Amino acid sequence: MATTVFRRGLSRAKQQFSPSNLIISRPYASEAAAQQATPKATKSTTLKTFSIYRWNPDNPSKPELRNYEIDLKECGPMVLDALIKIKNEMDPTLTFRRSCREGICGSCAMNIDGCNGLACLTKIPKSESSSTITPLPHMFVIKDLVVDMTNFYNQYKSIEPWLKRKNPPPNEGKEIPQSKKDRAKLDGMYECILCACCSTSCPSYWWNPESYLGPAALLHAHRWISDSRDEYTKERLDAICDEFKLYRCHTILNCARACPKGLNPGKQITTIKQLQLKNGI
Repeated sequence: MATTVFRRGLSRAKQQFSPSNLIISRPYASEAAAQQATPKATKSTTLKTFSIYRWNPDNPSKPELRNYEIDLKECGPMVLDALIKIKNEMDPTLTFRRSCREGICGSCAMNIDGCNGLACLTKIPKSESSSTITPLPHMFVIKDLVVDMTNFYNQYKSIEPWLKRKNPPPNEGKEIPQSKKDRAKLDGMYECILCACCSTSCPSYWWNPESYLGPAALLHAHRWISDSRDEYTKERLDAICDEFKLYRCHTILNCARACPKGLNPGKQITTIKQLQLKNGI
């Protein structure tokens, strides 16, 4: 397992996460009892072990990876199905976010076998080895798989993600017209669901989370810079022209690999830098 850093708890104390400081627990009590009461699994049973990160702020002991074993033939195909089954049938204390189950809300973002992704879109690996599920890396953990998104959302808010005009619309009380060509410029940006998979996969964001805006916020910044209806293009470029806000991006492109929607935030950040040069900023 790759070494990953998690920020843990409401106390804002940093917790170094590595295999050496996690307790690998035995199967959950009810599961262990079931294993003793039932004969050895037959060929028709497909068992899969999930090692899930557990930490409770009400009992702030050392975090652990707790193992749960489920039969894949009695479970849906996605990792979120496995988590819901574990919570409903084995351990009701397991805590995670989820909502739409269709890759639209971004709630169930987590790290699955070392890669950030949405649990509702990630298929359960068919390999016999166990799957490890942990929170998004380098984020404060509130409980189990739930991370504190406050800083992430504040960075998104800082780029002012709304239409800004200096002049009233040409037709008062009606929509502002936009050509199909101008509308097409927003493709690859408006689809972002703010799941934070990209930002939490970026080493520059890990090292400068309070000062570097990160791939998601900068992608949305370019979305409004590119919008033909917005009249604050230069001001938006000026606002993010900063050694840390923008130029901490080193084009590692982990963001593009992690995005569950297939977007490329690194490309949008590069375009922002080119626009700044073009406008003499």
